[in-house]
Amino acid sequence: MATVEMTAENFEEIATSARAVLIDFWASWCGPCRTFAPTFEKVSERYPDIVFAKVDTEAQQSLAASFNIMSIPTLMVIRERFVLYSQAGALPEAALVNLIDQALAIDIEALSQDAVTSPGDDG
Repeated sequence: MATVEMTAENFEEIATSARAVLIDFWASWCGPCRTFAPTFEKVSERYPDIVFAKVDTEAQQSLAASFNIMSIPTLMVIRERFVLYSQAGALPEAALVNLIDQALAIDIEALSQDAVTSPGDDG
């Protein structure tokens, strides 16, 4: 699957349309971003049921700010409204594949139940 451009306008639709969403926050002037782009694109072909989205932080400043993006590239993994991973820095292909496989293995139902139970709850 090719990568898609994510904007503030299509964020909700993209974030809820797939099993998981990987977001690459980038900018055209960023050398590491340009170096990581082919890896992101290549790995996207291995996971057709996952959306690989790119957010141009220059064009989508409000969206980047809403996720507190301070450095680029930043890679984020979202599943069912849970941010499972968010870290600055480009990853090599093997590490990116490993991250995706780990994210897909997480039991989101259990995570959802943990999220609704507040710390110290007795019930």
